[in-house]
Amino acid sequence: MAEGKVEDRLCYKTAGELRKALLKKEISAKELVDESYKRIEEVDEKLNAFISLTRESAYKTAEEVDKRIKINSELPPLAGIPIAVKDIICMQGHKATAASKILENFVSPYSATVVKKLEENLIPVIGKANMDEFAMGSSNENSAFGIARNPWDINTVPGGSSGGSAVAVSSGESVISLGTDTGGSIRLPASFCGIVGLRPTYGRVSRFGVIAFASSLDQVGPLGRNVEDTALTLQAISGHDPMDSTSINQPVPDYTATLKEDIKGLRIGVITDMLGDGVNPEVKDAVNASIRMYEELGAKIEEITIPHTKYAISTYYVVAMAEASSNLARYDGVKFGYRQPDADNLMEMYTRTRAEGFGEEVKRRIMLGTYALSSGYYDAYYKKAQKVRALIKKDFDKAFEQVDLLLSPVCPSTAFEIGAKTDDPLSMYLMDICTLMVNLAGLPGISVPCGYDSKGLPIGLQLIGPALSEELMLRAAYNFEQATDFHTKHPGI
Repeated sequence: MAEGKVEDRLCYKTAGELRKALLKKEISAKELVDESYKRIEEVDEKLNAFISLTRESAYKTAEEVDKRIKINSELPPLAGIPIAVKDIICMQGHKATAASKILENFVSPYSATVVKKLEENLIPVIGKANMDEFAMGSSNENSAFGIARNPWDINTVPGGSSGGSAVAVSSGESVISLGTDTGGSIRLPASFCGIVGLRPTYGRVSRFGVIAFASSLDQVGPLGRNVEDTALTLQAISGHDPMDSTSINQPVPDYTATLKEDIKGLRIGVITDMLGDGVNPEVKDAVNASIRMYEELGAKIEEITIPHTKYAISTYYVVAMAEASSNLARYDGVKFGYRQPDADNLMEMYTRTRAEGFGEEVKRRIMLGTYALSSGYYDAYYKKAQKVRALIKKDFDKAFEQVDLLLSPVCPSTAFEIGAKTDDPLSMYLMDICTLMVNLAGLPGISVPCGYDSKGLPIGLQLIGPALSEELMLRAAYNFEQATDFHTKHPGI
């Protein structure tokens, strides 16, 4: 591949553009994988987007794609397109660390269902992406393997917990990626890194083989350079899975079939609760400009309130921490993962293994979750939080009786400097105020670039739909994307 401007190279082409070049035999799948690894060698020392690389597997898949192209065999839409996978997703024969010391040497004996779907679609997995430990965080500063850095400004965070997945796409190290979203962990890093990120309806994508944080909230989803790439990736990974008891047994539509249809008459509700005084004025201006753009595209705009918004943060963190406490009880040094080698007895082995194996944020959440589930406090905290969660779901149901989609910022601010919030956990938790209600209600949400602040850092617009409305949500996002040029810009790294 000839050298030139970074944005002109293969690493910044979309999946659609690369597929056309593959089918015309202008490039090979091996060259695409080569280009990803070349780009990783150029920038990942600065960005730290990857915990490990899966070269052998990636080249094996690329070789199969090239064989099929040679004989003009039909190929799935994303065949040969490099993908990064968050290191909370298991891949047989490869490490699955969840960015934690307690799992730093754990090699998965099986693959997650989403990884099997990538293999079926001949999508080469180039590596396991960095993340907040056990997906707990909003900045990717909690990884045991170092901080991932935002390619728009390496002194700022990329957002979390799927920070590495977003950085890999934004910087051109990978064309597409997979993350997980428990309270906004796909949409927030997508917003901070200037790309598209989608959290599907709970149950639309299998969680089998995904290391659990909070089981009723976690959801795997795609990140891409544009809406179409994201839609194609969602298509590849969606579907019912008998190995996941929460998996939805509904047909998967063709998410690109109606993508380019217009949105005239679409009713979009602006969530006024999320455009208050706590929102950065530059974010507010970008979102208001986006609302005007939707009006120009023919959408009907209404103001909507979600009455229980003020209880969302406390509700989410009680539920998430309680489920985390339960899920992380398995890491005790007995069955797998790190074991403290010098303990004198079983209890000391348990306590020292967990004390040394888990990071500070994970330990904080385990303790708070255990407290919320403890005798005498369960009814006061966890049970009450679940009741409020049901009320939040009813708020959304009522809103969708009036409108087709909802609109808000993804985050009250743009990417903040590394270290700015590490001593103030509550301030960090507030970064998820616009996203976590979607998870509590089990709904789909998408982040689309909608502007830049005065420092040149990206701003994300959030669209939220009713359950299983990804097709409509993607169409609305695509129409906005095509009416603007934010998705065409790249960081200068």
